[in-house]
Amino acid sequence: MINDFFQWCVWVLEVIGDLTGMGYELANIVIFVILQPALILLFFILWRREKNKKK
Repeated sequence: MINDFFQWCVWVLEVIGDLTGMGYELANIVIFVILQPALILLFFILWRREKNKKK
């Protein structure tokens, strides 16, 4: 079951890479090295702002 899910995720990345013209590897880098950490940082900053407003 885990292997099937992993293969599906790889397929999704391949489709994203094909649709955007980036390829699998670049799509993987953009999503997991750039976008995901950026979103985590953004949500952390927004959370800290809200937390400081309530003081």
